[in-house]
Amino acid sequence: MSASEQASPVEPPLPFFVYGTLRSGGRNHAVHLAGRCSGIRPAVLDGAALHEGPGYPFAVADATPGRRVVGELVTVRPGAYAGALADLDRLEGCRADGTGLYVRRRLAVRTAAGERREAWVYLAGPAAEARLRARPALIASGDWTER
Repeated sequence: MSASEQASPVEPPLPFFVYGTLRSGGRNHAVHLAGRCSGIRPAVLDGAALHEGPGYPFAVADATPGRRVVGELVTVRPGAYAGALADLDRLEGCRADGTGLYVRRRLAVRTAAGERREAWVYLAGPAAEARLRARPALIASGDWTER
């Protein structure tokens, strides 16, 4: 992950776009986000496809028209942000060199109200992305809860 993709102490914290086990009611939401959130809103990541993983999903950039990933835009309370960011990076296997299970990217998502917001999004890391491009496990709805 490049320095420009990491949170800077001078920029405001970004919300997180979550689409799998970190969504409300998911097992990882309860462990890593519950009690830290100041807001949760439905949102969509356009230009990406959702793939089945081993008990959790992967989002992969995909320019196919109509492809999208359904999830939630989670805003974390300022005092809990640094801890949440570190916990989520650890959970998602993010590595500073970009070779982790997931990579964290700053991307625009669309809320249910049509507002575009910048958010941290965890996409499949290079090895997982290559595997899914070779052997897709597409969740056609783009919604982990409707797989």
